[in-house]
Amino acid sequence: MSYGNKEYQVNAIGQLVKSVSELLAKDASNKVCVFQSPTGSGKTVMVAKFIEEIIKELPETDLCFLWVSIGKGDLHKQSKKSLERIFDGFPNVNLLEEEFFGSRNYIEQNEVVVVNWEKLYSKYASGENKGEWKNKVMRDGEGVNFIEVLETTREKRKIVLIIDESHYASDAQRTSELRKIISADVTLEMSATPKIQPSAQDIAKGNAKFIYVDPKDVIEEGMIKKELIINENLEKLVDDEKTSQDIIIEAAYNKRLELKEAYTNAGSNINPLCLIQLPNAEAGVAKKEVIEAFLADKGITETNGKLAVWLSEEKSDGLDEISDFESEVEFLLFKQAIDTGWDCPRAHILVKLRDIQSYTFEVQTVGRILRMPEQMHYEDENLNTGFIFTNLQKITVQKEDYNPNIIKHLKSVRKPIYKPLLLPSYYKSRVDFGDITISFGKTLEEVFCNAFGIEINPPMVNTADNGEKIKAKGLTTDITTYKESLLTDKKITGKEFDEIAGVLNDSDDRTALAKLADNDLQDMFSSVVKENLSGFAPKRSVPTVRGAIYQWFKKYLGINYQMENGIIHIQYLFLHDKNLSKFSELLSKATGEYKPIKKAEVKAKIEETVYDWDIKKEEFFNQHTDEKLDYKLCIYEPCYLGKDRSTPEKEFEKHLETKADKVEWWFKNGVSKKDFFGIKYEENDLPQTFYPDYIIQLTSGKTFIGDTKAGSTATEAKSRAEALQVYIKDQNAKGKNLVGGIIIKDDTKKWRVNQQDIYNYDKNDLTKWDYFDNII
Repeated sequence: MSYGNKEYQVNAIGQLVKSVSELLAKDASNKVCVFQSPTGSGKTVMVAKFIEEIIKELPETDLCFLWVSIGKGDLHKQSKKSLERIFDGFPNVNLLEEEFFGSRNYIEQNEVVVVNWEKLYSKYASGENKGEWKNKVMRDGEGVNFIEVLETTREKRKIVLIIDESHYASDAQRTSELRKIISADVTLEMSATPKIQPSAQDIAKGNAKFIYVDPKDVIEEGMIKKELIINENLEKLVDDEKTSQDIIIEAAYNKRLELKEAYTNAGSNINPLCLIQLPNAEAGVAKKEVIEAFLADKGITETNGKLAVWLSEEKSDGLDEISDFESEVEFLLFKQAIDTGWDCPRAHILVKLRDIQSYTFEVQTVGRILRMPEQMHYEDENLNTGFIFTNLQKITVQKEDYNPNIIKHLKSVRKPIYKPLLLPSYYKSRVDFGDITISFGKTLEEVFCNAFGIEINPPMVNTADNGEKIKAKGLTTDITTYKESLLTDKKITGKEFDEIAGVLNDSDDRTALAKLADNDLQDMFSSVVKENLSGFAPKRSVPTVRGAIYQWFKKYLGINYQMENGIIHIQYLFLHDKNLSKFSELLSKATGEYKPIKKAEVKAKIEETVYDWDIKKEEFFNQHTDEKLDYKLCIYEPCYLGKDRSTPEKEFEKHLETKADKVEWWFKNGVSKKDFFGIKYEENDLPQTFYPDYIIQLTSGKTFIGDTKAGSTATEAKSRAEALQVYIKDQNAKGKNLVGGIIIKDDTKKWRVNQQDIYNYDKNDLTKWDYFDNII
């Protein structure tokens, strides 16, 4: 299995390597790199790949790594297993409690030591041992304690301290004490909600770094679910003879069967897992017995392997395999121990039983059902949704300042007046992010080789001959003359340049090139790449293009980017004042020639669906991203609408509410989900989905489909506007009764609609725009 290959992951890994390398080169104390990435984004994978890459990047730097896990229960052991699975043999991973109990004197080079944070920092609070460490590896006694191991290790090599999910303990006094004891050369904090906040001064001085992953990228790349819904369809199970606990357990049982069938229909063998969280109090024992009895009636028991228990006092056999997609375990009973940090991507449903009267849900604490098992979204939106069932009397949802606000518990129900529309709707899964992908390497290879007369894929590559061919075109392969532009750009001093040139002339100083990390060579190189992307998305494309360039230099000039200083050598040659113009020209040509190749790739990957669409019977909303409005004509009761609606949308809704004599109901459409209504149109010769803003049922029997625009957005609406008119005419020919178009507000504050086959917008000439009030 490949790890860390999502675009945002590749970008983050590169930033981590660059940032920590720069921090290691700084002569300062308390250096820190904060890595903020949302729950479910694969932080463990990214930091593990960072460890692999920085070991390759800095072969002359003697490093070791102390990985501090949150440590609830045996979760640090799961961290170790995850790291071992990713590393696949190197570097070596060991548990502190197994390796450092008196016989080990220091941490080996490149070794990763996993630490149980909570067990490590515990001290006696009272009694004759008050203030002493509880953990024997921290206490003085026979053999070497871990504090002494750290002292010996610091004499031999640099320590990188990695704090995993640090929001749990990083602000505690004991944590500060431990960080002081460990005294790492660099502390890397990885969390969705980091506590360490570097000052602007520390960042400016280069003593601190901050790396940020956008939650939207994580959702778009199919890593986490689109939304988490609380208590879906519970009213169907209400029965005077059933307790609230019975109702939510039955709802979870039914939903798991529904999801299993959905996975099967999607061609997946995943067996969805339902997590049932028991209260920590004594009441949890009684609830456990009731739940086990209910599940036994359904043929689900520990004996047949369909039920598993993970409690401090009781653990089922085979828990190590519970994460397997085809595991027979369908339900897992647990308490607080695994609500954070535990990784089982097939977990899809969470049942939280009442132990208090109210509870605030947040993404972090329900993250166990957040991950997408196959790291992609499915056509069936049920599989892209996590489900929570609870009998808590009061539910609130935490406002997420960083993690996406996808937990939804505010329910709206479709009004009884609704009659099925059965509108043919178009949906395509997103397969393109406007980026250059790995296939670009072949295009770059052809363009670069043809420009210099170099044979592509010969039986044996003659790098020396290729170098001469490049020189014949007026370029150089010697960086010792590359002084003018660097000095002009004030990137390095003349003395530093001479040191670098000396390295390439077989000097004994093999660390001089590494000094360039502080002189933004990587930024210079990336900037040139960005300038020559021919319109492709820079954020996702730059790492791929850099990689293609490195690969070409390795293959045809023998400069191995994976060896010491290889990347810096390539970047120097590319940016050389004699080379830059030609290489930039060729890169621009390569990205331009790649466009039709990319388009063909996207077309081949597109999965299209046309289906009969209707407004869902119920919809769920988030209290922080949606607002409740007293709109009488909205098809949902109560009416919740997104707070981020545009001004034209808000004004148009108010206008609709004044038209009760003509409007039976209206619906605010959404985007990017099969639950919403879509129309197919083409742009740049590729199919796209147009999601009109409003579906309006008129008292006349007509159904109005419209999309509000203003200013420049009205100008840019041509392809969608014309697709909408084609759709309306096609459906009316098949018996529908549709009307609609692009909607704007004119200078007289009147709403106008464009129903023309050929769309044109000129704010000074709206003669072909009909008045909305006359149409309805």
